[in-house]
Amino acid sequence: MGQGHPSGTHGRRRDGAGGGFRPRAPGVGGDYFPLYGNGGYDVRHYLLRVSYDPATDRLVGVATISARATQNLSRFNLDFVGLTVRSITVNGRPAGWSRTEHELMVTPRHGLPDGRRFTTVVRYDGVPVTQQLVLGPGFTIEAGFIHTDDGAIIAGQPEVAASWFPVNDHPIDKASYTFVVTAPAGLQVVANGRLLGRHRHGARRTWVWKAPEPMASYLATVDIGRFDTRRYRTRDGLWMYDALDPDLFAERVDPDDPASATFGGIAQGSFARQGEILDFLERRFSRYPFSTGGGIVDDYENLLFALETQTRPVYSKFFFTSPANGDSVVVHELAHQWFGDSVALAGWKHIWLNEGFAQYAEWMWSEEQGLGTAQEQFDAVYSIPADDPFWSVVIGDPGPELLFDNAVYFRGAMAVHALRLAVGDRDFFRILHAWTTRKAGGNGTIPQFIRLAERVSGEQLDDLFRVWLFTGGKPVLEGAMAAKATAASPSAAAMLQRSRATERLRR
Repeated sequence: MGQGHPSGTHGRRRDGAGGGFRPRAPGVGGDYFPLYGNGGYDVRHYLLRVSYDPATDRLVGVATISARATQNLSRFNLDFVGLTVRSITVNGRPAGWSRTEHELMVTPRHGLPDGRRFTTVVRYDGVPVTQQLVLGPGFTIEAGFIHTDDGAIIAGQPEVAASWFPVNDHPIDKASYTFVVTAPAGLQVVANGRLLGRHRHGARRTWVWKAPEPMASYLATVDIGRFDTRRYRTRDGLWMYDALDPDLFAERVDPDDPASATFGGIAQGSFARQGEILDFLERRFSRYPFSTGGGIVDDYENLLFALETQTRPVYSKFFFTSPANGDSVVVHELAHQWFGDSVALAGWKHIWLNEGFAQYAEWMWSEEQGLGTAQEQFDAVYSIPADDPFWSVVIGDPGPELLFDNAVYFRGAMAVHALRLAVGDRDFFRILHAWTTRKAGGNGTIPQFIRLAERVSGEQLDDLFRVWLFTGGKPVLEGAMAAKATAASPSAAAMLQRSRATERLRR
């Protein structure tokens, strides 16, 4: 099944036959999602020109993809789902193409030699389909291109980008992005990076955003709607751009209490602390890895997660039920700018590198704010009974259905704390600094992190990581960990209770 350009027969070349050119098989062969991403080329930049009309939900796009061949290619694949392809050119010449449900297979008029830079332009349109994010067996929530009452939100993982533009949709192939987005003039458009300009033409307005640092495709976001926006610099001079749905300021957290705070007021207060939070994280990790920051909150009822979209996370309003909860989720998503964005996972089974460290950043922030030490948070989670299914998840390789299970976050943070106790604070923070600087702008795996931790600390850590990452069941505390164990404080226990009660509200 598929579609083909009328010139498709001309694209099935021929300089491949006997000339060392060959098609690249779809997918990068990951353990969980083997068809995600594509080999044979490296994307350098995406220029995405899209227009969106909320009245019809229709998106019209032109994707210009600048890439370099990493082998002799007679054909290459892009990930693309649902929308209708109208035409494709490679280096300015019509290319042949065909499709399956997930793959767009492009045959250029001439083979692409290894090392050759090439530009692919895909014109497409249609109504993007909202995806369902799997949070556990039989449980999904809306994600991807989410149609709202006044526009759209784009956020989700592990695969989102392919639902709204043709892409090499795997974290291993990072690229820079330029977004040129046209929408009705009464709406705002917020995306990754820095706003370069906007101009109105009749009833529509075009916005240009540029994200120059390498970015995994699932972290790309464009959010369209009515927002109160604020552009400012932190004390350190970092440009921030925040967007809050104005409806949030009329919606009380407790609708039965006229004195209750609003979601908007709490979110605004937590966003006002972003500079302070970034300073806190820089002292523990390394210098903030990007040239801008900020956050986005829409009032959409079915947005039930927050995501570390690069430079500008997207948040569900439901995290902002109290100042402490709001601050905590902002800490989590900003910590991901180091663990997950700057250093992206090389494959989805390494999700602990993202979520364990972001969750642990919350624990360190809690200690800084006098709301419960990291040890107390650890002990609160450790109080979960041994027969609870929480302990059965192998967080170092959880499988695709448990990729975002509660254990990945909380046992994940426990594993980080166990490492800290094993090597001591000095080496622990040296490890975090080394990982976030040496891997900055690239990708990482759990084995690579373990090797680095052992080199920095001079200790053999295989047993520690085997117990905490790769073994099901409740670990037995020994040595320094047993000595440090305390009774869970009321604040830490309350944190655990809140977290477990809302475990389907994902970070």
